[in-house]
Amino acid sequence: MSIWESIVLGIIQGLTEFLPVSSSGHIELGQAILGTASLKEQEELLSVVLHAATALATILVFRKDIVAILKGFFSKNDKEQKQFTLFVIVSMVPAVIVGLFFDEVLEQLFEGQVLLVCVMLLLTGALLLFAEKTTRPGTKKLTVGKSLLIGIAQAIAILPGISRSGATISTSILLNIDRSQAARFSFLMVVPLIIGKMAKDVLDGKLVLSDDLAMPFAVGFVAALVSGIIACQWMIAIVKKSKLSYFAYYCFVVGAIGIIYSLV
Repeated sequence: MSIWESIVLGIIQGLTEFLPVSSSGHIELGQAILGTASLKEQEELLSVVLHAATALATILVFRKDIVAILKGFFSKNDKEQKQFTLFVIVSMVPAVIVGLFFDEVLEQLFEGQVLLVCVMLLLTGALLLFAEKTTRPGTKKLTVGKSLLIGIAQAIAILPGISRSGATISTSILLNIDRSQAARFSFLMVVPLIIGKMAKDVLDGKLVLSDDLAMPFAVGFVAALVSGIIACQWMIAIVKKSKLSYFAYYCFVVGAIGIIYSLV
């Protein structure tokens, strides 16, 4: 894998991890276009590296929130932050169950399934459009039950082509949760999962980096980190202004083009 290919895939990961257009779907399409999809071991390792970059981007953008959550968790009097921590833990449960018991099945879905990705992109677009067109300004707060529902949406979004941020933010909006809180929760709830996945990969021995891949992957990491920080901040502003329809139309166009390409 060349440095330029890593940069391109890093930028794709950084932008699409936070924008509601499916990072996994776009990485699959990017690898198919670049011709790197056949390099399975490199593909898996790069995925871990790029997700680490976007996790770091989230931590940097929400560093004040994370510090407040940690302080509140260890404080006896800060019930609000303790409650938010509980909501994050509850939201993780569905994705953890799917990851532990269906890991092999999921891996098969990420092996050049361009048609599946494009169909899922159409579904993502439909969900975004439905959420924007049918909801009122959010007035409700998070609860344990709502956190679990958002977590289920996150677990479903493990499928390539279903946007994780799109699914979780749209679900939050449909539950009439304040949009700012929806975006904040969507981005923070995935950080423990990414860190946990990285820890599992380390224990499984998947993070063995050869000398010839060190530079391309390092450059890809930086590309994903920088583009991720930009996209995360941009997405927060977009959610507040209720502009999800733009991304819905984008998903429709990319999904339709991909379906035609894969069938021809």
